[in-house]
Amino acid sequence: MQFGPVPLSEAEGAVLAHSLSLGEVRLKKGHVLSAEDLARLGAAGVREVIVARLDEEDVGEDAAAEALAEAFSGSNIRAANASTGRVNLHATEAGLFRADRSLVDAFNAIDPAITFACLADHSAVQPGEMVATIKIIPLAVSGASLARALGAIGVSGLAQVRAFRSLRVGLIATWLPTLKSSVMDNTRQLLASRLSLSGSELEEEIRVAHDAEAVAGEIVRMAQLHEMIVVFGASAVTDPQDVIPAAIRRAGGEVERVGMPVDPGNLLVLGSLGDVPVIGAPGCARSPKENGFDWVLARILAGEPPTSMDIAGMGVGGLLKEIPTRPQPRQPVVKQSRSPGADVAVVLLAAGRASRMGDAAGHKLLAAFDGEVLIRKMAGTALASRAGRTIVVTGHRSADIAASLAGLEVKLVHNAEFASGMASSLRQGLGALDADVSGALVLLGDMPALTPAHLDRLIEAFAAHGGTAIIRASDGERRGNPVILPRSAFAEAMALAGDVGARALIESGTWPVVDVEIGPAARLDVDTPDAVRAAGGVTESPGAD
Repeated sequence: MQFGPVPLSEAEGAVLAHSLSLGEVRLKKGHVLSAEDLARLGAAGVREVIVARLDEEDVGEDAAAEALAEAFSGSNIRAANASTGRVNLHATEAGLFRADRSLVDAFNAIDPAITFACLADHSAVQPGEMVATIKIIPLAVSGASLARALGAIGVSGLAQVRAFRSLRVGLIATWLPTLKSSVMDNTRQLLASRLSLSGSELEEEIRVAHDAEAVAGEIVRMAQLHEMIVVFGASAVTDPQDVIPAAIRRAGGEVERVGMPVDPGNLLVLGSLGDVPVIGAPGCARSPKENGFDWVLARILAGEPPTSMDIAGMGVGGLLKEIPTRPQPRQPVVKQSRSPGADVAVVLLAAGRASRMGDAAGHKLLAAFDGEVLIRKMAGTALASRAGRTIVVTGHRSADIAASLAGLEVKLVHNAEFASGMASSLRQGLGALDADVSGALVLLGDMPALTPAHLDRLIEAFAAHGGTAIIRASDGERRGNPVILPRSAFAEAMALAGDVGARALIESGTWPVVDVEIGPAARLDVDTPDAVRAAGGVTESPGAD
């Protein structure tokens, strides 16, 4: 491949290296230049362009990325559409993501032009979750390098998702006078929620005295009925001869390991009775926060029960820190009758500077429509819809925005990094959602024509498509806002940066996109004083801070 600047007279058929935007002339990186393109560029005063000229054996960036992604088919991994040389890979099943570091390193050593980045080995994933990305750095790669990379992917074990098995599970809970029954009830619910991620079911719970003989008897009985046994002790394990490991031995089973180098999770016990795994859960597993119990449980559910040496190797990365922006994925699931859309939450973005309003006209979200401040009107629209809850992300003039929302049942989340762009507000909003939310309706704060009925129409479409598609409002011909993001898109949305919104996710091709016509309201926003007045609003008092 030849790369560099060339005069327009020599650029026909070459690949544009950098995007160009000159008045009405807009050409994207990777575009193959035509004679018409060159004529328009010449008319705009351009004399040379930076291009790539592909040799006969070269393969374009998108074609190369798609070929590499296709090589992962059959590994419970599917590829999104390639764009600018990148293609993202997603799990098709709930399971355990496996990646062999030595094989991945060898792949990335083939050619710096070809890169593969993925989750950590043994990461638990859900369907639709992004597990890896392939990026072709230049505009094309040599056919020889591509062939070597394809051969490396063909080596068994480079990367795959091992699907979780659906197991029948029994719970043995020991009690002492100091342990409240409500704690035991919550523990049962939380374990059931953890198991539900794999389709497994907690079929039975038995509560016995904190005594090795009593626990051993239940292990023997349950091993005849269930495919896995979890024991929650009323008191923490302090010795290999303590109640839970002693009970496993008395039942005729084997103790693989007492203790693990993962914190929280140090006091885990792992054993078995025949082919039935028995886990003595550490006390931290009574919490939804990630801990060593989750790591061991995921491996067993994926058909890879860890050995003592496997657990001994978990120390690097075994210090688990809670990430404030990451929703807790294992909150107890409370089954109750809910109205349609109750598991969709609204993320109302109200953090921007509204710079196009100018200093004299004040903040657009504090303009008045029918005597009501715009941001309060937008929050009221969200609350009157079928959505279950509303998060409002504030930033610029957060105190004034908050005061305008006084008395409304909304949760305020402040984005201290609002100046960096929309992506930071989206991260804050999604990070504040509860774990049982299946979709986020991303609502801009400056769209006064939207009504609760419009939002309900989007929510109904989201439910009709099983909560797996991106739902986007349109005016029949043009795409607009709001959009609903499914939970499977949250991780990628929280990885966005800069002044980027949901469009990047839509264009990735990872999720189906369903357009729902709601009329002109999908395109009506008020970014300028003239737009406020044209929409029937009154700008904030001049001179507002």
